[in-house]
Amino acid sequence: MKYFIINGPNLNLLGTREPGIYGARSFDDYLAELRAQYPTVELAYFQSNHEGALIDKLHEVGFTADGIILNAGAYTHTSVALHDAIRAIAAPVIEVHISNVHQREEFRHRSLLSAACRGVICGFGLDSYRLAVEAMLASGK
Repeated sequence: MKYFIINGPNLNLLGTREPGIYGARSFDDYLAELRAQYPTVELAYFQSNHEGALIDKLHEVGFTADGIILNAGAYTHTSVALHDAIRAIAAPVIEVHISNVHQREEFRHRSLLSAACRGVICGFGLDSYRLAVEAMLASGK
């Protein structure tokens, strides 16, 4: 199995950005742990602060990956283009959020991506990514 984890804007700052919301661990540290936990799954990783780069990556891997775990950050609430890119590819996509977006600002309560995704996981910290891997594995994808 090959899954791509794609992170959007500001997620490159995990570990330093608002640790009260996002925790104090860097994503690189967490990813090493996740890879060790699933040695038979290839977990590729991409992060960008640019919407177009996220769309390009979805197009690039969306027909060969077994699944995509996407944390689009703030683009979740604004990007019709990412919604359309998810709909255009063959790989199933699980939308992930570290925080419980429904406990946060009102504008974060609406996702433009959820309807295009297989499922949504939010509010479990970095463990949301592990839960997404488990969901992909359970679905056979």
